Amino acid sequence: MKKFALAAALFGGVVALALASPASAAVKTKNVDYKIGNDTFEGYLAYDDASTAKRPGVVIYPAWTGISANEETHARMLAKLGYVAFVADTYGKGIHPKPPKEAGAEAGKYLKDRNLYRQHAEAGFDILRKNPMVDTKRLAAMGYCFGGAGALELARSGADLKGIVTFHGDLSTPTPDDAKNIKGRVLVLHGADDPIVPAAAVQGLEKEMKDAKVDYEVVLYSNTYHAFTDPAAGSDPAHGSAYNPESANRSWIAMRDFFHEVLR
Repeated sequence: MKKFALAAALFGGVVALALASPASAAVKTKNVDYKIGNDTFEGYLAYDDASTAKRPGVVIYPAWTGISANEETHARMLAKLGYVAFVADTYGKGIHPKPPKEAGAEAGKYLKDRNLYRQHAEAGFDILRKNPMVDTKRLAAMGYCFGGAGALELARSGADLKGIVTFHGDLSTPTPDDAKNIKGRVLVLHGADDPIVPAAAVQGLEKEMKDAKVDYEVVLYSNTYHAFTDPAAGSDPAHGSAYNPESANRSWIAMRDFFHEVLR
């Protein structure tokens, strides 16, 4: 436990140094309620209050337990980099299923019904797009684990995105031909030893992107398992998931550089 806590603290320190923002930055956060039909959803917004200029926006799709500290932390880090970041709520306000059984069942509803997933992904994207701080010509999506499928489904629906990033994401799709609708570039950041989304799934994604002539890149991190960006995953890969602070930091830098290129 002490070793894990130390690793998390070290990663936090490395990221803080690598991504340090100007002294004027004043990151603000707030929960944002919105509706999908009659149901209420609660997203998480982060932005730099020191700026009044319109800036790029990034919508974030959470992992299978719903919005967690991991996504909220990364939203604040994006805000420090000059983006408006919005963590979309896939399941509904107050719904945080416990892994693996409850979370697997809840996520399964959306993986089996991609139209439903797209509807919820688009609703969260609309909240970001309509925010007056956001430059609607510079938009991106990213997702973690189950949320990686959300970011990709949004892109496959034809959303006006400059960039799409997945971290240890679910890469599956029942409709690979929909990749022809992807307008932006795709960056896949993945653990080379991920048994939950294995090499065959990565190869399937690569074929999908090649067939649709999408500009894409896949980065594989050695000795890295599923959920490698999330400290809550622990350090024991026996169940296929483990936090890896080195890969987490390297993948964040890759994402940072990618967004700088496609959104600036």
